[in-house]
Amino acid sequence: MDASRYYKPSDDEIKRMLTSEQYDVTQKAGTEPAFSGAYHDNHQAGIYVDVVTGEPLFSSKDKFNSGCGWPSFVRPIDPDVIKEYKDSSHGMIRTEVRSRVGDSHLGHVFTDGPQEQGGLRYCIDSLALKFIPYERMEAEGYGEFMPVCSRYGWE
Repeated sequence: MDASRYYKPSDDEIKRMLTSEQYDVTQKAGTEPAFSGAYHDNHQAGIYVDVVTGEPLFSSKDKFNSGCGWPSFVRPIDPDVIKEYKDSSHGMIRTEVRSRVGDSHLGHVFTDGPQEQGGLRYCIDSLALKFIPYERMEAEGYGEFMPVCSRYGWE
């Protein structure tokens, strides 16, 4: 996936385009409360993009119900769109995940995901994402990603 198609706006632009909650999560590594996000229980088909840059990150095909209260995915659309960092905040050792182009804090990745699908669980804040429904992907410029997306959502 071509990273040059996306860019990170200035901090002032980001502040104007996001809610204060989205800004806190993406730019200050905040976390939304469990079960509060718009997408934790979203079963629609489509893709999830970085709310700051629009870069495609996750597909509904790879979303699953982990019961953790945040949207969970077994993998990103392309491994290169995610950057991983050691996070020792809150008295825990975790792996933070950030978007490639926007450097947006997305959440964390854990090794307790479905073993038959690689064993990873990308636990992502809804506030860091924008959902593009399958039916709107072509119109919004994401038609090339339709093949990596389930037309029917997840169960």
